[in-house]
Amino acid sequence: MPILVGRKTKAIVQGITGSQGDFHTKLMLEYGSKIVAGTTPGKGGTVVHGVPVFDSVQEAVEKFKATASIIFVPAPGAKDATLEAIAAGLNPVIVITEGIPVKDEIQMMEVAKLKGTTIIGPNTPGIITPGQCKLGIMPGHIFKPGKVGLVSRSGTLTYEIAASLTNAGLGQSTCLGVGGDPVVGLSFVDVLEMFRKDTATKAIAMIGEIGGNAEEMARIRKEDQIPKANRRLCCWTCRPTRKAHGARRCDHHREGWDSRNENRSPQTRRSEDRSQTWRDSETPQTTLSNTLLST
Repeated sequence: MPILVGRKTKAIVQGITGSQGDFHTKLMLEYGSKIVAGTTPGKGGTVVHGVPVFDSVQEAVEKFKATASIIFVPAPGAKDATLEAIAAGLNPVIVITEGIPVKDEIQMMEVAKLKGTTIIGPNTPGIITPGQCKLGIMPGHIFKPGKVGLVSRSGTLTYEIAASLTNAGLGQSTCLGVGGDPVVGLSFVDVLEMFRKDTATKAIAMIGEIGGNAEEMARIRKEDQIPKANRRLCCWTCRPTRKAHGARRCDHHREGWDSRNENRSPQTRRSEDRSQTWRDSETPQTTLSNTLLST
């Protein structure tokens, strides 16, 4: 059973008449996603790729019983678009837009929390349940149905790792990007809990990124959330070789941990993980695939 989106998901595209909304609506439809309507204020009555356009989200929900929204509205109007989707009862709401002011993001998340709405993003590539539904900007052909759940802070790494898993014969249950902005809706901890409850997910790949403490929070919580009897959690982050980030220089390395190895303290695991360095002949993608294949 997929998490968040699946065959029954009926989505609205907010900002459908813009260049990005138009382009990705076509690709989502070609993938088989149920895009039932679009919205752009003042463009109601028009049609984009066979999808009717309405002036408001509420009109579209009442007409087509939509359940989810994906937002391509430019940053200045993204907050209002998100709040409109929340008010209409859509869940989840996927916010593709990047560059939204932090103060707007904070207001969006506060309202979403009060209403019980799941926000994916902002600044996310979206979410895909392979073979069922794609709500996002990811290339659909690199994903295939399977048992590996994939969650990432990086859009590009989401595609790269998914392609590597597919090439290794490992399909995915659901893949999503939580978003790269300082304030986002879903966290790693939230998604790990969803995958834990999903009977179709037998392994989880979590891809981190520089900045913030999202990976560390997931590290702290993962012992309780990923039972070692039926899940394997493989996680890593990459830092470019000998690049300066803030006041320190970081060498290219990985941070990985395995939920089946519970005999070491978090501090020991952390110090050992940080000492591991990629060899020239071994890419992170290859090692991740080999680790999951061994489950």
